[in-house]
Amino acid sequence: MIEVPYREARDTTPVLPAARGVVSDAVLSALRDRHEPRVSSQAVSQMEPYGDDLQLALYLLYELHYQGFEGVDDDREWDADLLRLRGALEYRFLRALRTEVPQGASARDALAEILVEPIGDDGTGVSHYLQREGHLWQLREYAALRSLYHLKEADPHAWVIPRLHGRAKAAMVAVEYDEFGAGRAEEMHARLFANLMDDLGLDHTYGRYLDAAPAQVLCTVNVMSLLGLHRALRGALVGHFAAVEVTSPPGSRRLAKAMRRTGAGPAAERFYEEHVEADAVHEQIVQHEVVEPLLAAEPGLDTDVAFGIHATGLLEDRLAEFLLTAWRDGRSALRIPLTTTAPHHRQTVRTAPEGS
Repeated sequence: MIEVPYREARDTTPVLPAARGVVSDAVLSALRDRHEPRVSSQAVSQMEPYGDDLQLALYLLYELHYQGFEGVDDDREWDADLLRLRGALEYRFLRALRTEVPQGASARDALAEILVEPIGDDGTGVSHYLQREGHLWQLREYAALRSLYHLKEADPHAWVIPRLHGRAKAAMVAVEYDEFGAGRAEEMHARLFANLMDDLGLDHTYGRYLDAAPAQVLCTVNVMSLLGLHRALRGALVGHFAAVEVTSPPGSRRLAKAMRRTGAGPAAERFYEEHVEADAVHEQIVQHEVVEPLLAAEPGLDTDVAFGIHATGLLEDRLAEFLLTAWRDGRSALRIPLTTTAPHHRQTVRTAPEGS
């Protein structure tokens, strides 16, 4: 049998998606035709901060700092008009987050909240649902949606490295080194997730499922870029990273069981099994070697770290509610349901009901 060479997820530049409103349409037009975004300040001021239009517009502008888009010149990354619009959109998003998360909490208290896990398997989150009763078509949807982050896993958090120093910086680099495969490209977590997608019969091309992703997913990805691209928000990004690492091991354990129960495939299981082991270690490093030294050096960032933790939880809870409501109703959670392409090791895949 001839083995097909592995195709890197980021070998190609993503195509621009479809607009979801006036502002995202203006951004797309500006990127395609190389002009300033023609949108009024009034239109921006009236946008729903967690809505599809604002979140897609932000995602488009943030992606200029990552992979870019087909047909869009690289120098648009620093276009003053685009950056000005991005700032206005970020203001609405950040203001909404600051309004909804607890005020004045300490990093210690925020961490303590997420270190508590429900006893047994009685939790109500997405990983609990998928472990207990999730169908393979739901696991495929979950992977497609999470691919918007996992195919660039650890990249947004890398923005904080030049903003740290001393022990905090050294420890952050150590964790990121593991995320990037400890020097082995085939072990990068983004590569392991691409392998998971292959097992599930999904296309692991970077950005492939952007059009299918609802705003709730875009929020969870955009918040990382928002915090990462602003030095003033470095404490919040460390808080976000801490929240991800602390909550990852138990959730990954449940998702590994879900993959095993549904016969998703060895690579699908391995991605989450790797996160159970790696993130259990990372959790301790982030708490004691990143957060504690950071706050010892810059105690004024304490509430910022707490904000990052709480904002992460808020957006993940919004996403969980959206996914579980759809799935429990037997509906697809995607804006564009997946095709019925089967994983390579299976014959059939149950899909969301027609008309969902």
